[in-house]
Amino acid sequence: MVKTFHRGAARAAFTGLASLALVTGAAFAAAPLAAAAPTPAPGQSVANPYSPAHDHAYRHGVVPTLQQNAKMKSWAAAQASPAATGPETLSYGGGIDGIGVQSGHSKVYLVFYGTQWGTQSTNSSGDLTFSGDAKGAAPVAQEMFKGIGTGSELWSADLTQWCDGPNVSAGATSCPSNASFVPYQSGGVLSGVWYDNAAASPSAATGHQLGVEAVKAASHFGNTTAAANRDAYYVILSPHGTNPDSYQGQYCAWHDYNGDTTLTGGAVSSTVGDVAFSNQPYNMDSGAGCGVGFVNSPGALDGWTMTLGHEWHEMMSDQNPAGGWTNHTGSSYDGQENSDECAWLNPGTTGGAANITMGTGTFAEQASWSNDTNSCAISHPIVGGGNTVTVTSPGNQSSTVGTAVSLQISASDSASGQTLTYSATGLPAGLGISSSGLITGTPTTSGTSTSTVTAKDTTGASGSTSFTWTVSTTGGGCASPGQKIGNPGFETGTAAPWTASSGVIDNSSGEAAHTGSWKAWMNGYGTTHTDTVSQSVTIPAGCAATFSFYLHIDTAESGSTAYDKLTVQVGSTTLATYSNANAATGYTLKSFSLSSYAGQTVTLKFTGTEDSTLQTSFVIDDTALNAS
Repeated sequence: MVKTFHRGAARAAFTGLASLALVTGAAFAAAPLAAAAPTPAPGQSVANPYSPAHDHAYRHGVVPTLQQNAKMKSWAAAQASPAATGPETLSYGGGIDGIGVQSGHSKVYLVFYGTQWGTQSTNSSGDLTFSGDAKGAAPVAQEMFKGIGTGSELWSADLTQWCDGPNVSAGATSCPSNASFVPYQSGGVLSGVWYDNAAASPSAATGHQLGVEAVKAASHFGNTTAAANRDAYYVILSPHGTNPDSYQGQYCAWHDYNGDTTLTGGAVSSTVGDVAFSNQPYNMDSGAGCGVGFVNSPGALDGWTMTLGHEWHEMMSDQNPAGGWTNHTGSSYDGQENSDECAWLNPGTTGGAANITMGTGTFAEQASWSNDTNSCAISHPIVGGGNTVTVTSPGNQSSTVGTAVSLQISASDSASGQTLTYSATGLPAGLGISSSGLITGTPTTSGTSTSTVTAKDTTGASGSTSFTWTVSTTGGGCASPGQKIGNPGFETGTAAPWTASSGVIDNSSGEAAHTGSWKAWMNGYGTTHTDTVSQSVTIPAGCAATFSFYLHIDTAESGSTAYDKLTVQVGSTTLATYSNANAATGYTLKSFSLSSYAGQTVTLKFTGTEDSTLQTSFVIDDTALNAS
């Protein structure tokens, strides 16, 4: 049987730019074109009486509800006056405390604020989930920030035109070549996740309370200096049923920094430097007013990811508002930031909202203003800080208290001749990283942490990867640590010691390997078919063990019905089931703890099944079973 090679869209995921799927939400077909609320400098008032920032100057980049947006546009049209430059042109504010934009690799920290989020669990992707999160918003936020700068997405590349530094004059409308540019955020930006369940979230948290939570989070994540917080951003996610800063019926999110004296309750003192943060309500509670169904149907989380992306874009280009890039033209756009000027533009229109495909999935996002094209850009070439540093994830790690660790991290740079310098945050106590990327030491404390490794080149471009690291208490010790799977990347060109169905071990061009040339390509025939790949592995007694692999799924099926399936098992126990409904661009890392099987010989097995019509390919590469 010959596998089909007609999947042009699947091949493009490996050889070209990710496509943007535009799906118009029927419920918003007549929604007005929009601009979000003006972003004033501290102490200034917003003139538009319908803006959620009117008399609330700290609500930088505030996203009005669709209803408020219509009122704002009507008022602005009646008041508009000629501008000296293009009415949407942004200019540089000169920086506050020397900060204009995030000119390094962004470190995004998600803070789930308050006990109302409920009981915490972890899903198969390593994301925190919560019993009080009826819409499943928490893992989607984590996957979105993991996915920025992956899968060849160019939605975030619009940011690479913005800059700061001593060579950028206040009032500039473009960046000189010797400026400090925002680099392309390759490899994802999620650097940590924290459930702060020390107390309930206030029913209507003030701006000051939200800022206090952000400063508290900075210390929690170990960012205790101004330098550590220079490229950090804390998203304060309030739980369902709360009304932070009285957002209901007015707006959907805003961002600021702790030093803004106009925050309700006043500025927030900090011993760790300036702290950038956002107020991210559980805005699905506002329904269509905050974008439910704006791009997709039913699109329950459309507005959630759009506002998360909106505020992150604006923080990147205006970290300490309004010292970065804002509108000073005197037009109806005066005071707005880059995403404000493109908020709530209908899907299918120029610069309209769209589905953006990243390496971790597809997310509804909105466009941001681009000075260099004089338009709202949902996709943009990389400019300015164009070097791309990609750090290879080592997968989730497991260790034991008292057992030495040695883990080499690797990375690549799109620019030739660069020397990479490595750093890390969130490593277990007792571990450290060298400038060459070697993590060594002996864990001293049990627990699970999110570790982030960053590689930076001599031009300032950087990339990061995040993974969990679980340290178990001292037991009998792991007598035989290390990788236990033979031929883990199938690079021998044969199956052994795997047992595989005919034709599964493959190096053809129809599907790209994650690394190297060979992979296990299961199914893809478009007829009733079953493929299997299995290997028996002994997990040494006294060892913690983590089983991981990279999976790519492409399909000719459509919709969310699971027609074709991949089942992953250890012995007779099913670890996970994936289907055509999980298809996405590029590979995703899957990881499972098998520590409970220590001292046993187990069989790891993948089983792929296809029905009689339309192909689905399950492609597996770079497997690992690490004992420690």
